Amino acid sequence: MKIISMKSHVVAVPPPYIGGMYWIFVTLKTACGIEGVGEIYASTFHPKVVACAMDDVFERHLLDHDPHHIERFFRAAYSSGFTQRPDLTMMGIVSGLEMACWDIIGKAAGKPVYELIGGRVHERLRTYTYLYPKNAKGEHDYDDVDLSVACAVDLVKQGFTAVKFDPAGPYSVYSGHHLSLEVMDKSEEFCKKIREAVGSKCDLLFGTHGQMTVASAVRLARRLEKYDPLWFEEPVPPGQVDAMAAVAGKTSIPIATGERLTTKYEFFDLLQRGGASILQMNLGRVGGILEAKKIAGIAEVHCAQIAPHLYNGPVGAAASVQLATATPNFLIQESIMTWQGFHAEILKQPIQWEDGFIIPSREPGLGVELNMDVVEANAPYVGSRLHITMDPQPFDVKQPSSDSWKKRWSDEVAR
Repeated sequence: MKIISMKSHVVAVPPPYIGGMYWIFVTLKTACGIEGVGEIYASTFHPKVVACAMDDVFERHLLDHDPHHIERFFRAAYSSGFTQRPDLTMMGIVSGLEMACWDIIGKAAGKPVYELIGGRVHERLRTYTYLYPKNAKGEHDYDDVDLSVACAVDLVKQGFTAVKFDPAGPYSVYSGHHLSLEVMDKSEEFCKKIREAVGSKCDLLFGTHGQMTVASAVRLARRLEKYDPLWFEEPVPPGQVDAMAAVAGKTSIPIATGERLTTKYEFFDLLQRGGASILQMNLGRVGGILEAKKIAGIAEVHCAQIAPHLYNGPVGAAASVQLATATPNFLIQESIMTWQGFHAEILKQPIQWEDGFIIPSREPGLGVELNMDVVEANAPYVGSRLHITMDPQPFDVKQPSSDSWKKRWSDEVAR
């Protein structure tokens, strides 16, 4: 079997941009006519740059090769240009291409990918979602605690047994920083009121995005411990393993992290130093399905669990489902609500979600197929904004959510 062609598809996500501003899909085709699909979660550069890099990686390391040879492809790309070290953009591209290879492998074998990487362990996968509260105008309002409480209650009624929220913003390019007392009060209020509303029927997942210093994270964690969250997510910036471990050693709340990490090497370092007990690899960035399976194995040795991260499109989600289904130490899968809206429209058959759980597909490969009519109607992405952005200003205790950042975000979206 030989791969003969590749196409990239940069799809613009419609407002309100749930899952990011755009999704980067890739399709591979073999000489015998089998097609596979993957998704790249690489947001360091504009997708125009990523598309060029994809072409280069494909032509150098995958064209005319057998898609079964995953290890060869990974090592060739990982070592490209005399690197042999974790590179977020390279590994994002590898992840999407590797997913597509697995999709081809599964289709050729007539088996779901999970049957080829250890076999089905879980019949269904527990899920959580971020809260997406709406005000009376139908706009998302993440600062109103009462709206968030009402949203959490509704999600529990739908079947969710865990919800995530992050009231400790903004995410500044200058983080980590000390949170103000007002922000800590607000964070505690969110936990208190949501816990009172859902009781023990639902786990609370306290999300952050590397906003804090160690000292600030410990102060906040001590406030939140009484509400017994399932995890405290990425409290300090990624890549600062000793800092993450320092927080983990001073709180009873499990530390979860990993959405911005890549390859087994970074996750091994994190586990060795006691930085986290829940790993949130994103399958479109970490290095692919096989690399994520290796990380899950390392986590198992360290008595840690995986909770795959997902803030992108449904192809990356389908890859996460394959991994989770075959992983004994799987904890929970991030969902984008119940996989409706654009996440459903862009697939021929949506991801199956029932009463709080994803039901893994029994179709061969990744178990999803792109609806190319929808892909083509929403491609290419022509905006200037990256997939996710951060506040360019330092944290200001009197203006914790920079108005200039909000205006700039709105202007970029309008363009």
